[in-house]
Amino acid sequence: MLWRLFTFALCQLVAGEIGWQFSTEPYRTAGLLVGVILGGLIWFVIDLWRGARMLAWLRGGDMSESALTVGLWGEVSDRTRRLVRSRERQTADSQNRLDDFLAALQASPNGVVLLDSNTRIEWFNQTASEHFGFDPDRDLLQHFGNLVRDPAFAAYFAQNDFNHAVVMPGRASTASRPVSLSVHLHPYGEGRSLLLSRDITAVEQAEAMRRDFVANVSHEIRTPLTVLSGFVETLQTLELNKTDRQRYLNLMAQQADRMQSLVKDLLTLSRIEGSRLPGLDERVGVSTLMRQVESDARALSELVCQQSDTAHKLIFQAAPNCELVGVASELLSAMTNLSGNAIRYTPAQGTVQIGCEVDQQGRLIFSVQDSGPGIAPEHIARLTERFYRVDRSRSRETGGTGLGLAIVKHVVQRHGAELKIESTPGVGSTFSIVFPANRVLLLRQPTPMLAVVQRAEEETRL
Repeated sequence: MLWRLFTFALCQLVAGEIGWQFSTEPYRTAGLLVGVILGGLIWFVIDLWRGARMLAWLRGGDMSESALTVGLWGEVSDRTRRLVRSRERQTADSQNRLDDFLAALQASPNGVVLLDSNTRIEWFNQTASEHFGFDPDRDLLQHFGNLVRDPAFAAYFAQNDFNHAVVMPGRASTASRPVSLSVHLHPYGEGRSLLLSRDITAVEQAEAMRRDFVANVSHEIRTPLTVLSGFVETLQTLELNKTDRQRYLNLMAQQADRMQSLVKDLLTLSRIEGSRLPGLDERVGVSTLMRQVESDARALSELVCQQSDTAHKLIFQAAPNCELVGVASELLSAMTNLSGNAIRYTPAQGTVQIGCEVDQQGRLIFSVQDSGPGIAPEHIARLTERFYRVDRSRSRETGGTGLGLAIVKHVVQRHGAELKIESTPGVGSTFSIVFPANRVLLLRQPTPMLAVVQRAEEETRL
């Protein structure tokens, strides 16, 4: 301000001095006055020009340099530039924090949707886009209720009670592959809402499997117990001849064996799930495994066909000369479960072919092929679930517990192998276990004496 007053006075003095010098008597006083006035006008014009430059600088938006460097307008320019630069830094910091926040929401495993006071979509992350089928170029600022028309969510939103979540099907949900979403609205700000969605399909499937498991175990144990208790009551209350008594005792023994098999499979499954993964220091000869599988398969076939005039046609391929890295008891359990299922579900006159071979990649493939009734495609994906049965009545007739393929699945997973199922209704099924090459050890062809020694060692190991 002092500088402005000084320049104003200086401009008037200079102009007045000029007016005084260039005037003659008796007009010197008038010349002085005119010079002072012109000096003030000149200063005012220059000040307006500087103000116009300042205004043009402000309108231009280029804050890299100050428009003026001296005077009041120069100080205003410098302070304005500093203030704008400070605000720009604050805005950049705020934008960076916002970008980091949105990036965190984008990386969230849950769906996130920001809604305004009119429930229009302001922003959503990729997970929400997958859950609801949103398109960023199409659905922003659209009403959420117009895009998601599920009745359960509509009722939830209409009740205006957001203390709990609502479960609704996802956009990708189908009858064969259902997808369940848990959706929860959280009001915030001035009428805005934060919508969170979570895929709970796996949780619901696990809960359903738990309920089915408990129900199936209870049912499988209750049925033989009911039979046993009925026979015990009969034996206690009725006088039976020796033939009837023996028949009842045989039936009771069958039911007891059935419960024992169920408990044995449950314990096997529990032991497999709770034990450590098999290392690379345990191995067993494939020929030894195949001999045991063949022995068990022939014994089971005789038991299944004992009331039939015909028998299974069992074909066993020669085992390759190699060893398999893994737990012998688990591997034998998986192989005998596959061969046992094939024999139980194949008619007495049918064919069951069991073999083992090493392919060109060095993988060991154990396969069981039968000529049974086959399996419809919709059942194949669920065959390895505990107690899942394609035909419950048929399973009970053959004495299956419903846990065999579940045991096979866990053994296969623990050994890094793969279970393949191919089946055609009315033709038959093929179950194969493909062991990776790093678990297959090829051996040289042994001499006769060495073969006898190796066979004895492998049988002892089993």
